[in-house]
Amino acid sequence: MSEKPASTLSGLVAVATLSALATWASTLPALAALRISPLIVGILLGVAVGNALGDRLPGSWAPGIQLSAKRLLRAAIVLFGFRITFTQIGDLGVEGVLLDLFIVVSTLVIGIFLGTRVLGVDRETAVMASCGAAICGAAAVIAAEPVVRAQPHKTAVAIGTVVLFGTLAMFLYPALYHAGLLSMGEEVFGVYIGATVHEVAHVVGAGAAVSDATADTAVIVKMTRVMLLAPTLMGLSWWLRRTSAKAPESSPVMIPWFAVGFVGVAGFNSLELLPGAAVSAIIRVDTFLLTMAMTALGLGTVASKIKGVGWAPLRLAAALFAWLVVGGYFATRWLVH
Repeated sequence: MSEKPASTLSGLVAVATLSALATWASTLPALAALRISPLIVGILLGVAVGNALGDRLPGSWAPGIQLSAKRLLRAAIVLFGFRITFTQIGDLGVEGVLLDLFIVVSTLVIGIFLGTRVLGVDRETAVMASCGAAICGAAAVIAAEPVVRAQPHKTAVAIGTVVLFGTLAMFLYPALYHAGLLSMGEEVFGVYIGATVHEVAHVVGAGAAVSDATADTAVIVKMTRVMLLAPTLMGLSWWLRRTSAKAPESSPVMIPWFAVGFVGVAGFNSLELLPGAAVSAIIRVDTFLLTMAMTALGLGTVASKIKGVGWAPLRLAAALFAWLVVGGYFATRWLVH
């Protein structure tokens, strides 16, 4: 289908309308209490509409849906850099940065090996689910999707796993702390949360359930983890190129330029040249673009394809969750004082 401007516009309007509805729905008390972000509501709404309409989904929407899921996604990942400054990383200290590095690398290695070699998960889903658990939940999954070139239903499955266990973590961590099962001070506990909980929103929720100091520390640690998204995507691109049976040895490594842009924007944001109000407005726009990408992804997800994936991705996500809770706890106790 040729991407005529009118056809592309109709799809964009449809996706934007659903995304606006998802943004509104995320403010409802029931969803706000669980800190369910517009991104998650967007993909769920997209899946519901896409499967309800089925073959009746207007074909004229296809170019706009594809543009939202691909190009708008890359633009949103670049703008994601406005949520981070290098000063935050400096404030964290060497111990916190080393902890984040350890968690990200170990979770990726465990997830990809366990998923592909033990549980029989396809490589694309294993990589995306591992990225989501290791770095920043759904945002990391959709950032990894262009690198692994996954089908929409595999991306949706990976997102589902990180949302499930990220939500569980938001309630589990404070419960363990208040029960006295974790011998940590409030700030060290914030480091533990930031280094091991999936979603940024869930990090905020888990930290705030303990104290403001815990939440502040958790967010700084978490955003440093987010900063590792760009080098992770570049490393994955190199690894996938080297290990792909379809790619010749001499073929160049695909550089995810949106990841480079993400780092550049974070560097620009570190200079604090823009007023806080402008940065906040950009972040709101970025959140809406991410919601559009997730909604478009949901519209392309067919239930029959998800059923074909099986239970293996869920078992992989559960294993990674156990590693983050237990392995992350001991790593935090060892590295952070």
